[in-house]
Amino acid sequence: MRRVRKPINQINVVPYIDVMLVLLVIFMVTAPLVAPGEIQLPSVGSKLTPAVNALRVRVNPDKSIVLIDESAKDRPSVKVTLDALVAQVLAIQAGREQPVVIDADKGSRYEDVIGILDRLQQGGIKKVGLLARPTPT
Repeated sequence: MRRVRKPINQINVVPYIDVMLVLLVIFMVTAPLVAPGEIQLPSVGSKLTPAVNALRVRVNPDKSIVLIDESAKDRPSVKVTLDALVAQVLAIQAGREQPVVIDADKGSRYEDVIGILDRLQQGGIKKVGLLARPTPT
């Protein structure tokens, strides 16, 4: 008598798990060896037109913020905190749309500069930009 074969109605997933574990190990070993891409920031040409009578927000490497009003020569620069920055700028502007430029030191962190830019824009200050200096020739 012949034996009747019964069909298997289950999928054997063990080989798939083995393949996935091997791929996982390969990616874990090779991921630290891949060099991250470098960002080349553009240099600024010599045709800059700086904002006239702008409020300058100076960002130092130690995260201190100094507010400088170029339109009022009698008013000295004021050291402010990040929380008081928007209120100080709005008080100096007093209804007129005076441009605000962020003058960040070369050693300042990009994250700090973007945080200040975001805080100024959230505070309703419309003309906000970054101060750039031309590359020396």
